[in-house]
Amino acid sequence: MGVTLHWFLPTNGDSRADLSLGNAVGVAGSRITEGSTERPPDIGYIGQIARSAEQLGFAGALTPTSSWCEDAWIMTAGLSQLTERFKYLVAFRPGLVSPTVAGQMAATYQRISRGRLLLNIVTGGDDAEQRRFGDHLGKEARYRRAGEYLQIFRELWSGRPVTFAGEFFDIRGGQIVPAPVWPQIYLGGSSAPAMQVAADHADVYLTWGEPPGDVAEKLDQVRERAKAAGRELRFGIRLHVIARDTAAEAWAQAQRLLDGLSPAAIERAQAIQRASQSEGQRRMTALHGGRTDSLEISPNLWAGVGLVRGGAGTALVGSHREVAERICEYHQLGIDEFILSGYPHLEEAYQVGEGVLPELRARGLLPPPVPNCARQEAAK
Repeated sequence: MGVTLHWFLPTNGDSRADLSLGNAVGVAGSRITEGSTERPPDIGYIGQIARSAEQLGFAGALTPTSSWCEDAWIMTAGLSQLTERFKYLVAFRPGLVSPTVAGQMAATYQRISRGRLLLNIVTGGDDAEQRRFGDHLGKEARYRRAGEYLQIFRELWSGRPVTFAGEFFDIRGGQIVPAPVWPQIYLGGSSAPAMQVAADHADVYLTWGEPPGDVAEKLDQVRERAKAAGRELRFGIRLHVIARDTAAEAWAQAQRLLDGLSPAAIERAQAIQRASQSEGQRRMTALHGGRTDSLEISPNLWAGVGLVRGGAGTALVGSHREVAERICEYHQLGIDEFILSGYPHLEEAYQVGEGVLPELRARGLLPPPVPNCARQEAAK
């Protein structure tokens, strides 16, 4: 079985100016606005990334959720009209709208996009962020709520009336008009509750980019939980990428990004990360401990991004061939889906699409590219 590659849409803005790592540092207030010399997240620019990634051969893109981002549902629904086959992995917080309303939204999205919605369930690792949305549940309760939510959501897709009385939801005769294509559910998390909800309800379990041995251990835990629940999951990983023709060029770019960080910026970001309740964030932070030396924590795996960016904090760094080799290594652990990104997201999509994807095709992990004429004929 081959791999599926997704890209990332930076809906809080993008930049090549410094490694504030573009603007997507994942901290409160991180947003590029109109009139900036950098790149605000207007639909023209985000659409440019989406169309380029589609043309390059990526299957889809993750679109994040944050109070500093454009709304993922609305932005990608618009983008679905600008692309043909490209899928949109919409980060979505369960519990902020009812599962019946979310089911209606997803079914409508599938109809207008011809089945191109995927859902990334985000329970929230930061109580302060959740409170901005009016959600005052603690972490453990949020996972219990997510389990109920996904059970209802999946039952609604049958088209039959759903009645459910649980700890968080009381649905009586809930019903939607489902679309033919089910929106695959992606869920990540390193804590025991996260793994259990994924095992019980997700289609794809996501992990952040840790060294292969740590990833293998985590996947085994999820497999065991899924087996006990009588289910099987697919697996995916979220990574940044710095790929160039030569390893020296790639590491020079990583160093340039690192040189753009001030100690004060690192400390501010680290303080926010230390306050997070996320087990995955704790593991990401532990990979570098706030230090700027010894950031290559595994061959071609660089933890520098996590110095200032919350969430996924590691990057594959190396030549196109080396990055393809590392993807193959993770694939051998059982990972089929790769969600990649780079700063800035437009230019780096080309670096990966024109450099790494051909290496993966040569290894039989990706199908040959579809010629433009064939795409146009298929769209008729």
